[in-house]
Amino acid sequence: MSAGRLIFVYNADAGLLNALKDAWAKAVSPETYPCALCATTYGAVSMRPEWKAYVKRLPFEATFLHRDEWQRANPASTEALPAIFLQRGTEPPRLLVSAENMPLGQSLAELIAMLDARLGR
Repeated sequence: MSAGRLIFVYNADAGLLNALKDAWAKAVSPETYPCALCATTYGAVSMRPEWKAYVKRLPFEATFLHRDEWQRANPASTEALPAIFLQRGTEPPRLLVSAENMPLGQSLAELIAMLDARLGR
């Protein structure tokens, strides 16, 4: 049984063209790429295997959304992105890791340690 749902929201829009633009931006100018969550958890084109394995081991259902998908589902949300939210049952999602706590250049190990700490693991 799931302890709730983690919602990972990227600061990037959905779609193939957007994914190609993002891959190019990460390769050409990684220091200005606007999505630290994507930069930390993805390689050039796919999710890092260690991140995928970590998320799979968590006692939470995981949902991954792009900025436009999040905004359609949560039009009143004013949180800066990227962000990670925790939702339990029918409660509204609550902010777990903010954009400000997810800086560019953060290592995957640092992100995992922060998430574990916030989840009390």
